[in-house]
Amino acid sequence: MAALASAARSRRRLLPYLHRLLHSGPSAAAAAPSPSNSRFLRHASPVPRTPDHSPYLRFPEARVSTLPSGLRVVTQAYPAATRMASVGVWVDAGSRFELPGTNGTAHFLEHMAFKGTGRRPNAEVLEVEIEDMGARLNAYTSREQTTFFADVQARHVPVALDILSDILQHPRFPERAMKRERGVILREMEEVQGMMEEVIFDLLHAAAFKGHALGDTILGPEENIKSISKKDLEQYISTHYTCPRMVVSAAGSVNHDEVVDQVKELFTEFSTDPTTADQLVDANPAIFTGSEVRVQNVTMPLVHVAIALKGASWTDPSSIPLMVIQSILGSWNRSVGVGNCSGSSLARGVSNGNLAESLMAFNTNYRDTGIFGIYAIALPDTLHDLSRLIMAELRRLTFQVSEEEVARARNQLKSSLLLHIDGSTAVAENNGRQMLTYGRVMPFLELFARIDAVDCATVMETAKEYIIDKDIALAAMGPISNLPEHRWFRSETCSDDEFTRRIFFGNAQNN
Repeated sequence: MAALASAARSRRRLLPYLHRLLHSGPSAAAAAPSPSNSRFLRHASPVPRTPDHSPYLRFPEARVSTLPSGLRVVTQAYPAATRMASVGVWVDAGSRFELPGTNGTAHFLEHMAFKGTGRRPNAEVLEVEIEDMGARLNAYTSREQTTFFADVQARHVPVALDILSDILQHPRFPERAMKRERGVILREMEEVQGMMEEVIFDLLHAAAFKGHALGDTILGPEENIKSISKKDLEQYISTHYTCPRMVVSAAGSVNHDEVVDQVKELFTEFSTDPTTADQLVDANPAIFTGSEVRVQNVTMPLVHVAIALKGASWTDPSSIPLMVIQSILGSWNRSVGVGNCSGSSLARGVSNGNLAESLMAFNTNYRDTGIFGIYAIALPDTLHDLSRLIMAELRRLTFQVSEEEVARARNQLKSSLLLHIDGSTAVAENNGRQMLTYGRVMPFLELFARIDAVDCATVMETAKEYIIDKDIALAAMGPISNLPEHRWFRSETCSDDEFTRRIFFGNAQNN
């Protein structure tokens, strides 16, 4: 009986605490006293802690060599029981570097690279060679980079490098293959039109970088896909596929010296033009424009909307604080079921108010600029309240941020970065991309030290710089009649002092 009474008293002490924890924000949970006999918090705490980063000292070093041609080779070798490796070519060229009227060339070239070479006369020969090795060959194009890579067994790394060098140095571009590939890309375009997130972010780029190639789509318009010629592809390769703008990256079961020797032997016919991507960007910088693209479609049940502000470039000191801000804003999806227990106050507000089906903070970096903001999917009737909540949360970041939520955001950001380098493919991709954007591979200890240096004061200072009185880019599609006007979003970025000044002087001038 004494044991039962003791257990009952323990439950009475514990249940109110759990109620407070589950029905209040993180700050309240952190402030609540932890019962000493609670198994719920014996090995964890609602207060985030800074983890120990010493295990990352054991990460294998990334080795870099620069050939006389300017081509860079980066490898990161680590023990792999599967004896697998990933190797690829990262090119500092994407859709933003296309000439006016040729939008879509970079992506078209990615498709045509696999259609045959002098030694491998057609796609079938190339496919058989890849499949016989049990390998995987793939490619993708972004607005600033193009990548060709292969996942192979370690003993086939030399063959993979030979294939990559061959398809990039000796592509044939047969007319029949080009005609067939036009149809493939047009069907791909139809598929993309059904992916609302892709559509919205293309519209957002068009609004944010109006009249600039960075605002164009990666696939290009239909008329360009039908008219891109062999000459356009050859000119794009000769202009942008140059040694100083290329990186060969390998990871997994690889030997650095062997890879360097093979690259020296195989990658010999690319231009050594010293013009860099930075020089091209400086000559035609992207200007963030505060504009909007709205597509009214009353047949859609939900509204898709993206609200963005100008972000930071890859090398801007504010890029990492903005990553932390993205983590603070967080993401939420009704189907996941995490609502008022979320560490994100924006997610809790959306969940408690039943204001959206999902939302996601985003932060995209480019060489000279960036965009960050919120993408949400919601019912038409909730648009006004949802917009008010989003803009209020953005403004809150400029004056009221707790160390607890910043610490939690730092931990989530670091975990996300680690999850994105799980496997040789991801490591090779990370290293290739960093070599193009930073000119080096940033060790994780350094990256995490930079993240840990972001405190609540840094977050608020960065938020003031990038949010207060700044232009808004907006993209929306669906039954959007209840979505506030663009000028309302712009007014919501004003501080109280700025808003008063505008109203006062605006009225004075009108009178």
